[in-house]
Formats: sequence, structure tokens, C-alpha cells
Amino acid sequence: MGLFKSKQEKEIEKKMLVKKTINQMNKHIAILEGQKKVYLDAAKRAKKQGLKAQYDLAITGLKMTLAQQKRAQEMLLNFEITSQLKDMTQMTHDFLGGLSILSKEMTKLTNSKEFAKVQEQFEAAMEGVQTQSEQMEVYLETSATEFDANKGDAGAISDDEINALIDEEIGQDEISSDSIDAELEKLKKKMAQKEN
Repeated sequence: MGLFKSKQEKEIEKKMLVKKTINQMNKHIAILEGQKKVYLDAAKRAKKQGLKAQYDLAITGLKMTLAQQKRAQEMLLNFEITSQLKDMTQMTHDFLGGLSILSKEMTKLTNSKEFAKVQEQFEAAMEGVQTQSEQMEVYLETSATEFDANKGDAGAISDDEINALIDEEIGQDEISSDSIDAELEKLKKKMAQKEN
């Protein structure tokens, strides 16, 4: 590969970078999901055993993980939306570039009166691009402000929600434990009947 990359090569590299970033964000979210399960299991065990200090520690870890997971999911969604907006802006840019070329070609074929109409349409299209560009800037500023605003708010998961989640998990564990005991009892009865 030479020193200078073509426009197409640069575009491919950018798309690969976007895809790589999305994959890394998804991996981070998956890691946080695993951490959430670890803290949830620790909290369940501590609650069953009546270990308050360990329960409180597990709850703190769980809250932090849930807040990080929420923030990571918001960042991923924001990144995906921004990437799609960039693609749409590029498509609009390419369309307007093609329209500009067509307008120049049409100028050669038409008189100045018709060209004035084409020029008017072209200027209206360019105003649309400017408007879209301004909207993109507003969106990006709003997103940055939103992330800043959510920093202090990210851990706002209530103790009641956490306790309900842990109680639900404990209930599911007990149901599955009862099911296993029932299955073992059935097997014992079958084996006893075969021996008789």
C-alpha cells in the first residue's frame, strides 16, 4: 500500500473504525452484565445467610454496575445514531455534488433564463444542507449536555428496586431447588418400585 490512500480506502478505514468501536462498546456492556450477575449472586447469598455488611457491599457494587451499564447503553445508542446521521449527511452531500455537476451540464444546454431556475433550485438545496448541518451541530451539543447531566444522575437506582430484584432471584432459586427435590423423590419411588 502506498503512502497516500485513496478516498475510498479512507472511507473503508472510517467504517471499520466505527464497527470496531460499536463492537468494543457491546463487549463492555456484556462484561458489565457478567459483573451484575456476580454482585446479584453475592447479594442473594449474603441475604440468605443474614450477612448485612456483605449484603450492603454487594448492593453497592450492583448499583455501580447498573449505573455503568445504563451509561454504556446510552453511549452506544448515541454513537449508532450519530453514525447513521453521518451516513445520511454523506449521502446528501453526494447527491448535491451530483446535482451541481448536472446543473453545470444543463447550463451548457439551456439559456440563461432556464439556468436561473436551476440555480434557484440548487441554492434551495444548499440551504437544506446548511440547515441539516446546523441541526447536526445542535444534536451533538445536546447529546454532550445530556451525557453531562446524566453523570450525577446515573446511580439513581432505588434501594427498593435493588431489593425487589434480589428477592425475585432468591424466589427463582427456591422454585428450582423445590423442582429438583421433587424430581429426586420421583426417581426414588421408581427405583423402589423396580426393586419390588
